[in-house]
Amino acid sequence: MRLTRILAPASLVFLVGCHSAYIETTLRNASGHPITLVELDYPSASFGTQSLAPGEEFHYRFKVLGSGDLKLLYTDPANHDQKASGPHLQEGDEGALLVTVTPTGTQWAPTLHSTR
Repeated sequence: MRLTRILAPASLVFLVGCHSAYIETTLRNASGHPITLVELDYPSASFGTQSLAPGEEFHYRFKVLGSGDLKLLYTDPANHDQKASGPHLQEGDEGALLVTVTPTGTQWAPTLHSTR
């Protein structure tokens, strides 16, 4: 009984302290035309989707390891490769990121904070 009173609070502190920082990301195609080979590069990795139709969104959650700039790469309907540079991320950043491809370019809307 006495051991339980000691271990229970200690295990609760351990569980509360185990928070993993991640960034909930949405890629949105508001360009009015389909885009293909969509890839978002972030520090230490990347993710993407084969295509995004006009008005379509792709959701992905990732953890930042290291630091560096975001890059969005995609192919437009004329088969031209497009590249847009985004904000800088640091290890421990978390929050939300909205990346919107528009007719005039790429818009980045980060809502991030550091857990460090």
